[in-house]
Amino acid sequence: MSKSSAEKKYTYFITGGGTGGHIYPAVAVADALLSDESTKELYYIGNPKNLEYDVVKQKGYKFLPVDIHGMPRKISFDLIRWAFQLGYSWLKCCGYLLKYKPDAVFGTGGYVSAPILFACNTLLKLNIKSIPYMMHDCDAQPGLVTRNISDNAKYVSLAFESAAKFIKNKNCVINGNPIRERFKTLTKAEARRLLGLENKLTLCVMGGSQGARSINDSAVEILKTLSLDYNVQIIFQTGKKNFEYVIEQLLTLYPSYESDRNIIIKPYFEDMVTVLKASDIAVSRSGSLSISEICACGIASIFVPYPHAAADHQRKNAKYMLEKSAGLYIEDSEISPQCLLDMLKTLINSQERLKEIQANSLSLAKFDSTDKIVAQLKSIAGTGKLCYDKNAKNVKEGDLKL
Repeated sequence: MSKSSAEKKYTYFITGGGTGGHIYPAVAVADALLSDESTKELYYIGNPKNLEYDVVKQKGYKFLPVDIHGMPRKISFDLIRWAFQLGYSWLKCCGYLLKYKPDAVFGTGGYVSAPILFACNTLLKLNIKSIPYMMHDCDAQPGLVTRNISDNAKYVSLAFESAAKFIKNKNCVINGNPIRERFKTLTKAEARRLLGLENKLTLCVMGGSQGARSINDSAVEILKTLSLDYNVQIIFQTGKKNFEYVIEQLLTLYPSYESDRNIIIKPYFEDMVTVLKASDIAVSRSGSLSISEICACGIASIFVPYPHAAADHQRKNAKYMLEKSAGLYIEDSEISPQCLLDMLKTLINSQERLKEIQANSLSLAKFDSTDKIVAQLKSIAGTGKLCYDKNAKNVKEGDLKL
């Protein structure tokens, strides 16, 4: 590499939003790029009405807005209105590409990333400007945007090997999900100290930032039993909209819970890294990012898939973990206090079973996924059409020489 090439600095567009599963992998990549001396500028494209805006604002990234929401699944006036919204956002993104001239674009799938990736394809097909882009998909079955816009991507990064069969692009790489740096550095002992917990068996109950009513209703009825009969510490994230209801239930079932040092209950934890690193067992939905972070912490989990997830991807994710003996699985329609307690007891009462699932979970963690993705993204920055080869052989994990 020549000296002038080595010193060239690049501008990147990063996009992904709507849910944490799309936002936090994009943020992990953005953080890594901003700490790289070859990065000149970085812009984050997202919906200012979504969670990504708050996250990006805290990070201090430059933010480019697009007004887009999820596509209605039924033919209706809302679908027509959405099509116009997508068209306007696409035009806006074409303008962003021509104005800021990024050297590469990275998208994590989902509806927020669609306008800018469509815009990249449009400028390429019209021979106006060739801007290389890379996509990452978190789920065992890739989403609609990834399946339909990934054909011209320089690389398609995947979290699950099983997702490759849904992608037409030959340049697929199994990287795993990008995770935040603190998952690699924070110890369990330090995490427990930060939360004021003792060094003993710890359970995390969570249903995402909005919570999960089915998980909450089952968990709240067994908190007293878990704490008093089994001496388990419980970290319970109820979700913001469900917190007051859960507290009302808990006051009826366990009036003195506030004096129980085994229980920490909040609507939402801003620092989920510390919560997960402190935990041995989790009861959780099965979004891909949650699974990646759970694996990074070596947690034995009971997954309760959200039954209305797009393309039923949460159930597919949970079944993948079950097949790998890296987690247990309950259908949302089947969870109950007794069912949940019985399943937890199989882990609490058997150290051998608990450690086996924890070890299998940790074995699926990919701590170098962010580094791999950043290396691949840097390799295509500024290359345009020269990087894409329709006759390229399928790239598997470990095959890239970057």
